[in-house]
Amino acid sequence: MAHRIYTMSFASVYLLYIAKVERKGRTKAEVDEIIRWLTGFRQAEFDAEIAAKTDFETFFAKARLNPARTGVTGLICGIRVEEVAEPLMREIRILDKLIDELAKGRAMAKILRA
Repeated sequence: MAHRIYTMSFASVYLLYIAKVERKGRTKAEVDEIIRWLTGFRQAEFDAEIAAKTDFETFFAKARLNPARTGVTGLICGIRVEEVAEPLMREIRILDKLIDELAKGRAMAKILRA
């Protein structure tokens, strides 16, 4: 049985990511930068996926995932990102972790593993 999040619209969760970081003084532009870094989408491609209300499974299937994402480790929601066995769920958790780091005030260069 697939997780419910796989069929959820990425756009609906994207709005929650923006709300989370804006409460902490960060910006939508920074959220977009993180997502583009992780997925390899250009801004126009990313905007088209949001407008199409693409589900998570399709969104990540179309992505050209950044090889540096394997450097994203640590806990998110009490789960170690690097220990998530299901590949799609691991990618979602990596994105959650990156957004969480942004909300916690981490420098963008460190979030993007520069």
